[in-house]
Amino acid sequence: MKEIGEFLKQARISNGVSLDEACEDLNLTNDYLENLEEGNVRAFKDVYALKESVREYSKYLGLDPDKIMDEFNDFMFEHTSKISLDDIIEARKISKEIDEKNKVISPYTKIPKKKIDLSKIKWKKIITIIGALVLIVVAIIIFYKLNDKEEKITNELMGRVSEYYEFSN
Repeated sequence: MKEIGEFLKQARISNGVSLDEACEDLNLTNDYLENLEEGNVRAFKDVYALKESVREYSKYLGLDPDKIMDEFNDFMFEHTSKISLDDIIEARKISKEIDEKNKVISPYTKIPKKKIDLSKIKWKKIITIIGALVLIVVAIIIFYKLNDKEEKITNELMGRVSEYYEFSN
């Protein structure tokens, strides 16, 4: 990238354009254009924006943008092919975490339900809950049975009382 930047700088100087003029014409800051001419790739967060800036700058200087883009693409291929697979995986992981943090949810967006991982569930808790539910059901059944017996006894006593009053009248 240093060669591309130096080439762009030499083209600007040979065209008699000052750095300030180029910045004003392209609506860029001096730091941005200086970093571009120095080939300081780390100063740019977005490679696609950098690529577009190189294209626009080469057009502005009257150079063949396709030729410059070929050089830029060659540089990017050489630069990125040196990145280890572990670094790429780590960068993707960090990118996903950032995306999750910055995710905006609309009230109209359906949020997918999370699937339950059965391997993480404590089986003792499940057995305890099921046992408690069984005990509750048994208690309810016993309550209704006892209630039925009380009702039968009450009805039987009421019947005897009414027979006694009928008999005595």
